[in-house]
Amino acid sequence: MSPRPIIVLASGICALILTMGVARFAYTPMLAYMQPQTGMGDALAGWLAGWNYLGYLSGVLLVTRLKDLMLKDRLYRLSLLLAVLTTAMMPLADSALIWGLSRYLAGLSTAGGLMLGSGLILGWLIRHGHRNELGLHFSGLGLGIVLGGLLVELAAPHGDWRDQWWLLSAAGLVLLIPAWRWLPRPDQGPQRQPGAGAAAGEPGPLWLWLLQAAYLCAGFGYAINATFTVLITEQQPTLSGQGGLMWLLVGLAAAPAPILWDRLARHWGYLRALQLAYLLQIIGILLPVFSGSLTAAVASSLLFGLTFIGIVSLVLTMVGVRYPAYPARIMARLTVGYGVAQIVAPVVAGELAELSGTFNGSLIMVGAIMVIGLLCLLAMGRVAARGDGGDSSRADGRLGSRRASAGG
Repeated sequence: MSPRPIIVLASGICALILTMGVARFAYTPMLAYMQPQTGMGDALAGWLAGWNYLGYLSGVLLVTRLKDLMLKDRLYRLSLLLAVLTTAMMPLADSALIWGLSRYLAGLSTAGGLMLGSGLILGWLIRHGHRNELGLHFSGLGLGIVLGGLLVELAAPHGDWRDQWWLLSAAGLVLLIPAWRWLPRPDQGPQRQPGAGAAAGEPGPLWLWLLQAAYLCAGFGYAINATFTVLITEQQPTLSGQGGLMWLLVGLAAAPAPILWDRLARHWGYLRALQLAYLLQIIGILLPVFSGSLTAAVASSLLFGLTFIGIVSLVLTMVGVRYPAYPARIMARLTVGYGVAQIVAPVVAGELAELSGTFNGSLIMVGAIMVIGLLCLLAMGRVAARGDGGDSSRADGRLGSRRASAGG
């Protein structure tokens, strides 16, 4: 008997909470406790984040070469196990080497949970005739941030940083069970044929190059906030002790964001919705530079949570609409730039912060990079208007009910 779609989607939500919320994003609120207790500096914090993103990029490059569904399923389940094991590695020793290895392997598990899991779930929905949208699935990212942040804060009064990591590991073990059991093994139902569902000709190369440049810029915006939101808040003299709360707000805003951006894109078109997401993220990035108030910190956290997963979701959808025959190949090309930015950004930001004693310079730098990304998106609109970008952005909106898998 085939399981209900909500059960399959729930397995994906649990997988994202595990691989993203616990194995990846819990590191961000944990920095506020690890730094004073272990003596970790901003530079090391940035390097560890860079290793995590390098692991993610390595996983992405591996995933996009996979063709066999059963192999994808096995590696996805291995990613779930790896997410628990790498979380449990963090409290084993006060060692930059152990931490770096943990963060790299956690990045591999993130790629499996996000790309392989999303692809397998989408494939199951398509083969069984269900609505093929993943907005509910991607809500697991925001829920993972909330759960990880809550566990970190709840454990803080009762132990040291090691106890917090052990609690996160135990939560990961619990999440592993539904993530593993509720996703059916892939069947060999009818596959989507190359070109099936294409609404118009593929965009010209200039359109794709502009999208790649814009997505590269988004990688910088994502990496700085995802790594240092808590530390940026804690360094404000009037906001000491509020970093964990700001990270929870990021998760609360991110949980419904994919669904909200899906709805907006249906009315405006994906390109216009993406432009709005970039503009809002730029505002959120720069707010802490110009104001150290609680209001600015709250607004910055909410804007980041609302936009970062929206940008990824909108780009994934747009690629699926424009390149229905081989979305994985195009998404891999885009993800390389996004991944490189995620490796470079936290390392540079951490080094700058350690030299200057503040993250303001890093935020201004990333804000400027995101402005460049927004200009690339605006240029894409002009290219499309000239007929070199396939359908117009309005056509993207009409195709909003279709999604393609970044994992193939």
